[in-house]
Amino acid sequence: MAKTRVVVVDDSALVRSLLAEIINRQHDMQCVGAASDPLVAREMIRELNPDVITLDVEMPRMDGLEFLSRLMRLRPMPVVMVSTLTEQGAEITLRALEMGAIDFVAKPRIGVSHGLNELAGDIVDKIRVAAAAQVRRLTAPAPTAASSAAHAPAAARPASPLPRVSTEKIICIGASTGGTEAIREVLVPMPADAPAIVITQHMPPGFTTSFATRLDGLCKIRVAEARDGQRILPGHAYIAPGGRHLRIDRSGSNYVAVVEDTEPVNRHRPSVEVLFKSAARVIGPNAIGIMLTGMGADGASAMREMKDAGSYNYVQDEASCVVFGMPRVAIQHGAAHEVLPLNQIAPAVLARLANAPAGVRHRI
Repeated sequence: MAKTRVVVVDDSALVRSLLAEIINRQHDMQCVGAASDPLVAREMIRELNPDVITLDVEMPRMDGLEFLSRLMRLRPMPVVMVSTLTEQGAEITLRALEMGAIDFVAKPRIGVSHGLNELAGDIVDKIRVAAAAQVRRLTAPAPTAASSAAHAPAAARPASPLPRVSTEKIICIGASTGGTEAIREVLVPMPADAPAIVITQHMPPGFTTSFATRLDGLCKIRVAEARDGQRILPGHAYIAPGGRHLRIDRSGSNYVAVVEDTEPVNRHRPSVEVLFKSAARVIGPNAIGIMLTGMGADGASAMREMKDAGSYNYVQDEASCVVFGMPRVAIQHGAAHEVLPLNQIAPAVLARLANAPAGVRHRI
């Protein structure tokens, strides 16, 4: 079997050396080159034709975002970003994911050698996934909060024309690799009075705050990190904080968010399994489940539990997924009512909520 060929791009000689060592320890991959800046990397990519590159977000001579933008327009290829655990690093990383980077690794600001070696398993897993992921050419700038008309105070956000929306409904979304952009595409069309939306996206601590803020600026609904004990309300989306599970519970007649630091589930914290199991137990037929792009199987069996409890479930189709892992396993578990391209999921959900026809759909 041919090895996955990787080029490492980082201005730190220590990080380049550590990443090359981690990659070369794997039986199925090889670091074929290491570049200290994007201009060196550009020539190296032309010469070596790697399968994947790892790219630091802060680079000399040309910053990582500018290089990524040019790369995804002229020579799209799988990219794993290497980001720092800072607010600025999180913002840049989210922008990189909008531009087409497959995933990211959050490197520590101190103790880099120890930190990267502790993350070695995660790093090589993400490189493997990136090598097999669907890469799309960047054709136009992705929308930003600053350019969105939705970036307005809650009072100024337009009311929804959607008729007969049940405030009892709760939409539950699970996603992993490629999920930040997929979640955006589902949330942006949602009207200001949409049912509550509860989201688990696999992310480390330090990134979900920026992710929620970015979405809040793009959406008609309000988007924020979930807080333990807060009431779950229509017109709001709640994102599991990085590194913590999110589940739904009841307090009297109200739904509430439970945020907790219990053990990882399916190697993840937050875990989609935790959210979906709570939806099956607490919400039942008032739940709508959505499984988006992601590697692995997290949440698939719990999504089937949701279906058995009466929820209606949508699963993203293979052609529109960056990684068709979690959706594939959900389908294999018989958890899906409908398998749809990403751009049809929000319209289908809204049509169902409004009891209106949703057009031709792939029914299971």
